[in-house]
Amino acid sequence: MPGNILIPVNPYSGSGWRVASLLAAMALTVSAAGLGAQGSQPRRIYASVVDKKGAPVANVGPNDLVVREDGVAREILKVEPATEPMRIALLVDNSQAATRSITFMRDALNAFAARMTKAGHSVSLVTLGDRPTLAVDATTDAARLKKNGIDRLFALPGSGMYLLEAIIDTAKGFTKNDVARPVMVAVVTEGQEFSNAQSDTVVKAIKDAGASFHAVVITEGEAADIALDEVRQRNIVLDRGPRENGGSRILAISNLALKDRLDQVATELLAQVAVTYASPDRLIPAEKIAIAAAASRAELTARGVPVKAAKVPLPER
Repeated sequence: MPGNILIPVNPYSGSGWRVASLLAAMALTVSAAGLGAQGSQPRRIYASVVDKKGAPVANVGPNDLVVREDGVAREILKVEPATEPMRIALLVDNSQAATRSITFMRDALNAFAARMTKAGHSVSLVTLGDRPTLAVDATTDAARLKKNGIDRLFALPGSGMYLLEAIIDTAKGFTKNDVARPVMVAVVTEGQEFSNAQSDTVVKAIKDAGASFHAVVITEGEAADIALDEVRQRNIVLDRGPRENGGSRILAISNLALKDRLDQVATELLAQVAVTYASPDRLIPAEKIAIAAAASRAELTARGVPVKAAKVPLPER
């Protein structure tokens, strides 16, 4: 076959001017793309996308979501199923207030643990009565978790709950071990809280660990006095913790509903997506990173947690 034939174009003719302008525009576009790749880096958010009923939505793409850093929208490069293994800490109330709930807790927690470990995620168990106690370290062995932890759950007479201290301790453990995808799931009653921690400190600990926080609150049974500062601080954390850290706060109005509520959390976690977006290089990192549904998908709700110090390869364009 003959080689390429170069046809000279008179730059002062009409067609020549159009060709020259087109080539110049192409050059500027390529140059801008190169500067964008050099002046930004990919970051990732693990996100839940749910409909109005709280059911996870599958088939979402870049046009369905919006990521903002300090209020500025960023380009979403890719949306794909989240496959990074989670490390899930179950923070479980075994104080005196949980006495009537313990049997239901065992059943619900075993079902949750079996489902999550079968999907390749590790689960640990932290009890909250008397003091925060690591009952079973992170494991993908549901049988071990059941035998050594969940089936040994008993309410401690005369004890109160230490949820806030347990959250801080768990967050420190996530940070120390550089956990890539940390998750906290608190299963608690409305009983007495004995932690002395302030809510701002606790919420910040969750954020600093890059963890998502989910809470299942059992409202059946006797509730503590909400005028007590310890209880007030806990209630603030149960509100702000999920809302500001990509999670959900779900009420179980009876012990019979607990299994369904934990199954709802498991379904949401297993359906999460990994959202990769372009973040400009900057000396001071963004203080607030948020994900939401695009205006065109107002029927959806998106919530997520940015991956700390993410080193995510740029997807092919």
